[in-house]
Amino acid sequence: MSSSIEVKQRYRGFTLLLTFLFYASYHLSRKPISIVKSELHRNCSAIAGHGNKSHLDNDTWCDWAPFDKPSYKMLFAALDNSFLIAYAIGMFFSGIFGERVPLRYYLTVGMFLSGLFTALFGFGFYWQVHSIWFYVFIQIANGLVQTTGWPAVVACVGNWFGKGKRGFIMGIWNSHTSVGNILGSLIAGSFVSSAWGLSFIVPGAIIAGMGIVCFLFLIEYPEDVGCTSPQHHDKPEQEPLLRHDSVDEIFISPSHSEGSFNPIVSNAQPSAISFLGALKIPGVVEFSLCLLFAKLVSYTFLFWLPLYISSVAHLNPKAAGDLSTLFDVGGIIGGILAGIVSDYTGGRASTCWIMLIMAAPMLFLYNYIGKNGLSIIIGMLILCGTLVNGPYALITTAVAADLGTHKCLKGNAKALSTVTAVIDGTGSVGAALGPLLAGLLTDWNNVFYMLITSDILACLLLSRLAFKEIRGWCGYFPRQRGFKEF
Repeated sequence: MSSSIEVKQRYRGFTLLLTFLFYASYHLSRKPISIVKSELHRNCSAIAGHGNKSHLDNDTWCDWAPFDKPSYKMLFAALDNSFLIAYAIGMFFSGIFGERVPLRYYLTVGMFLSGLFTALFGFGFYWQVHSIWFYVFIQIANGLVQTTGWPAVVACVGNWFGKGKRGFIMGIWNSHTSVGNILGSLIAGSFVSSAWGLSFIVPGAIIAGMGIVCFLFLIEYPEDVGCTSPQHHDKPEQEPLLRHDSVDEIFISPSHSEGSFNPIVSNAQPSAISFLGALKIPGVVEFSLCLLFAKLVSYTFLFWLPLYISSVAHLNPKAAGDLSTLFDVGGIIGGILAGIVSDYTGGRASTCWIMLIMAAPMLFLYNYIGKNGLSIIIGMLILCGTLVNGPYALITTAVAADLGTHKCLKGNAKALSTVTAVIDGTGSVGAALGPLLAGLLTDWNNVFYMLITSDILACLLLSRLAFKEIRGWCGYFPRQRGFKEF
């Protein structure tokens, strides 16, 4: 018995490591565009000794066309949103495909194609491509294929781990997002000033290589190697997020007789749930809308932070890119901290709520004092990264896994991928809006006001669930309504 447990633990650790590396490579391949922006459009008048006197009256002589125009911010926003809108749209369908295709094949193909399109963007440097439409097409294609990653890796981890310490485990595991961003920044920064094409080609080769590793080694289900499935549900009093909702009244209408067929509560072989079925799970709508605004803030930092640091701190592209990684260091801390606190208290919503309400004033403070010395910049980047990315990490991992293995699904593991895609797909709408609005707003102060407003809205959307959890801690349990579970 003990040997079988040890074998299962080894497989669990192996699955965590593999999926960590897989999704880190996804984020690694997304990061270069934010680093390269400050190289595609530079302050050419500040570059001395370039050796060509005919360019002295031209402030754009060192820029890469077509980003040498006054509307360069709009062009950057077009690149960001080509990727993000395609990602948001594709995410709603990705989970549905992920439930119907073996996850190992799905991830492998997704990583190969992501590597191809990432590298093609970099080849634009060597092919001397100066058409914005080439880069927009690459970004759209890459946005679509990148949607293969998140639902699949969360489904794999959810298949192997029960609810017990899910917040802590997934808090550590979710640092793959920040680790990928950090590695992507450092790799892209190594080439950005000499040959920015390699800033894309090298990450593209890395994620394609991880696709080979996925095909050879990923194990989707414990049953595939003779292990038992994990227990996804604790006793009701240990689930404050979901315990007050009458689940059956959502999925069973009074017109159904006791013996009538229901695709979710049936004891028959589980099948994939629908998009609307996922929305009916208690908590999915609130957390999805909250993630929309939380991800808006996170992705605005992801795509615009290096350029902001370069602009206000007057640093070169490599230094700004390296410094921006501190925001992701804070993200690692925030994800782990949110997981530990939510496991200890049992309050996923209240943990997110507290971090979001603290993030708003910190963003305001960073905007006004975040350029007054290197030590202040470092401290504020880590603090803001902790508070901004903590709720984002918790919702996309532990909360999504909790809801995707909710008791109303009767152990239907096929639902996890769709629920994850619904939550992250809704969040990706915000991820597309944030960088777009940042490109349209001409003043950095206005960008930060947008981010602060988004954090407040995310907080308000979770208020009902947070209030319910707090009342539960105080011993208040409302009378159950509707059908009872047997």
